[in-house]
Amino acid sequence: MREVSVLKGLGYLTSTLSVVLLGIVAIETAERSPVLLACLVLGMIASIAGMLLRWRSHRLEQHEKDRDGARSPAFPPRAVRDSTTAHINPAFSPLKQGRTTDRVGK
Repeated sequence: MREVSVLKGLGYLTSTLSVVLLGIVAIETAERSPVLLACLVLGMIASIAGMLLRWRSHRLEQHEKDRDGARSPAFPPRAVRDSTTAHINPAFSPLKQGRTTDRVGK
């Protein structure tokens, strides 16, 4: 697993833990009113669900990147820089730099 994925997972886990800890602290006050208690519990559930969805989304993106990376070569071929490709970037034109494309024997 990539280091970025591990760090994101740990970040979401830490956020989930903080929601639970803050909920524990707030529950005493929220128990005085059923509406407050419902809001607290629903807010905690929504927050944890949102973090789980973000983590799952991240994992799906990583899976797609890994799958796409397996299809493409590790080192894509370099563009040939000769007079036929000088229109792409004239700075790399061998003719402009006083060279020819014939390098046999050099």
